[in-house]
Amino acid sequence: MKNLVLDIAKESAALSTAFFNENAGLVVKGATMLAQCLTAGGKILIFGNGGSAADSQHIAAEFVNRFELERAPLAAIALTTDTSVLTSIGNDYSYAQVFTKQVQALGKPGDIAWGVTTSGTSANVLAALDVAREAGLLTLLEAGQGGMAHEDKYDLVYSVKSKVTARVQETHLILAHILCGLTEQILYPDGGGPDYGG
Repeated sequence: MKNLVLDIAKESAALSTAFFNENAGLVVKGATMLAQCLTAGGKILIFGNGGSAADSQHIAAEFVNRFELERAPLAAIALTTDTSVLTSIGNDYSYAQVFTKQVQALGKPGDIAWGVTTSGTSANVLAALDVAREAGLLTLLEAGQGGMAHEDKYDLVYSVKSKVTARVQETHLILAHILCGLTEQILYPDGGGPDYGG
C-alpha cells in the first residue's frame, strides 16, 4: 500500500510538472486576462459539474475572500451554488442549460466565463462558454485532454493530457491556485495592505 501511495503521488506530480512546463506562458497570460478584467470592473463566472463544481466554488472563494494577500475582495461568482436556480432551470428546461441561462443573466461584455470539465466534453459547460463568447465575454476552459479539441474556439484553453479524472482535477486545482496567486501579484504588486483584513 505504501508503494501505491508513492506511485500515485509520483504520477500526479509528473503530470502537473509536465503541464506547467508546457503551459507556463499560457498561465501568465491567463492571470493577466483575469487581472485586466477585474481592473476594468468585470467579474469572473466559474462553473462545472461534480468535483469541478466544488472546484468552481473553491476558486470563487479564493477571489472573493483572499488567497495569499490581504487585499480588497475580487468579483467572482460560482454558478454552481444556487440550488433554486439550478433545479428550476433543470426542471423547466434541461440540465444542459443550467449554466447558459446564468451566463445570460449575469454576464456582461468583458467579464470572464471560466468553465471547468475534467473530460473536456461536458455539454452544459461548453454550451455556456459558447453563449458567453457570443455575448462578448472572455472565455477560459480548464479541461482534460478532451480540451485540445477546443483550443481554437475559446480565448484560453488549459488541457491536462490525461484520461484519469483524479489526476486532471489535481492539476486543475494547482492551476487555479497559481492563477489566483498571480492575479493578486499583478493587482497588488506591493503586497496589499493591512486595511483590507476582516
